Amino acid sequence: MSLPSGPTAPPIARIQQNVLAVGERRLLNWLCARMPRWVTPDLLTAIGMVGAFAIFAGYAASNWGVEWLWLAIAGYAVQWFGDSMDGSLARYRKIERPSYGYFIDHSCDGLATLLILAGMGASPYIRMDVALVALAGYLLLSIHAYLSARVLGEFKLSYLAAGPTELRLMLIGLTIAMMLLGYAPGWFGAVSGFDLFVGIIGTILVLLFIKQTLTTAKRLALAERR
Repeated sequence: MSLPSGPTAPPIARIQQNVLAVGERRLLNWLCARMPRWVTPDLLTAIGMVGAFAIFAGYAASNWGVEWLWLAIAGYAVQWFGDSMDGSLARYRKIERPSYGYFIDHSCDGLATLLILAGMGASPYIRMDVALVALAGYLLLSIHAYLSARVLGEFKLSYLAAGPTELRLMLIGLTIAMMLLGYAPGWFGAVSGFDLFVGIIGTILVLLFIKQTLTTAKRLALAERR
């Protein structure tokens, strides 16, 4: 949803430079213009959470059959729709509730991320400890984004030309690979190729957090010297 504002907070600039940003924005505006009046931002936020629970259920249930991964893939589509549309619709209709929207939206983002990665860890494809490393990396980068919004007035929505939508597409591709390749031990024994992929992504996120933290700290120190 919307970003916080008020007499003690600087104006917030949304910084979104991911590859799909322009095309996604056109699609979201097109959907907003055609959304029935009874569809509200709060309803869309709830739909996004239904999608996150579906992702968790699909991964967890894949212990009993690979076909359950289709539920996880469908969940990604539902979660994208709800999570991307709630704030877009509020801004389109000019009914933003800045503090409420910021709090609810990002609280749900944190829970959704937990459900997705915990679901992966509960599946037979990815070890739970590896999934938790990726969860820690994502949440650290989220914390940096929230802090930067407060101290710099910049809310960064993408890193390395990728944002949440690109990440969802990457995870859908990973899920399809799970369906095609199965979960038999690979070249690395107990550590599968899926573990390596998710672990590398998690490590990149942690390193990005460290880099962005150092960069932001330098900016703030220079600004205060002036």
